[in-house]
Amino acid sequence: MGKRSYFLRKVVNALLTIVLVASFNFVLFRVMPGNPARLLLPKGKVSIAALRQQEAAFHLNKPMWQQFVYYWADTARLRFGYSFAFKVPVTQIVAARIWPTIILCGLGTILATVVGMAEGVVAGWRRGKAFDTASTDVSMVMYAMPTFWQGLLAIMFFSVALGWFPVGRMYKPFTHFAMWGPFPLDSTTAVSLLYHITLPVLVFALGYYGEYHLIMRSSLTGVMKEDYVLTAHAKGLPGSGVLWRHVVPNALLPTVNLVMMNLGFIVSGAILIETVFNWPGLGLLSFESMDAHDYPVMQAVFLLGSAAVIIANLIADVMMYYIDPRVNA
Repeated sequence: MGKRSYFLRKVVNALLTIVLVASFNFVLFRVMPGNPARLLLPKGKVSIAALRQQEAAFHLNKPMWQQFVYYWADTARLRFGYSFAFKVPVTQIVAARIWPTIILCGLGTILATVVGMAEGVVAGWRRGKAFDTASTDVSMVMYAMPTFWQGLLAIMFFSVALGWFPVGRMYKPFTHFAMWGPFPLDSTTAVSLLYHITLPVLVFALGYYGEYHLIMRSSLTGVMKEDYVLTAHAKGLPGSGVLWRHVVPNALLPTVNLVMMNLGFIVSGAILIETVFNWPGLGLLSFESMDAHDYPVMQAVFLLGSAAVIIANLIADVMMYYIDPRVNA
């Protein structure tokens, strides 16, 4: 299979998957109990005429196949309707919540990847030593511990007991942070954001650190048993040369693939982390929307997160073509 055919097949598969996910998205939130039109009206007694008017405004009085056509027409134009809870367009809400999630999950992913992979390399290269035993035990504990439990423990110790970090917002009141555009030059705002984001980022990174450490260590110890590594040692290459020229590049393949797959979840947000720390991102928005039965927002977040995961997998497949000779062959 040529390179063009390989890439074309991957792109077509990704597009078909997004179409299937979007179609499932339409069905999923219409089989849930309750009348969405009723949520748009004030609480208490509502006239039948007002209810029918709301159903007509959102095409809920149409047959299911017509609703499906309206749904795809709006989705293709990135129009997801109005939020039942916030009474504003869904795109406006998602646009306001997406960048806090990207900042939080992006920084956490970078920290977890760098620390986890670096420790995995050292532990695998020095397997059986004290560092390998200690770091592997810590990684297994972090990997097995639920994320929300890590967050609660961090809040109890660092925020309540020690008072080092605040919880419940992104930055101090009365400070401004531009939603779009370059990072603010105002040092007060930047320091405030860094002060409030430190604890959520550390907890987020701990959730992925153990996974990256264990995968990298396992992959590295497996590569060290290959014949070409034994040949490199027999040729007289120093240990550092064997490690960085032969072992690490091949051991990186499964870890890079895992990191790229996890990158897709950055857009969907960390629901547990953002809910525990009350961080105003897409994860907290998902929780609030489910609690309020805000179907348009739930549909938009679900579709956005699914598309991000699919695109991240597509990027991982493209990267594997270039860094893994076996895929190219």
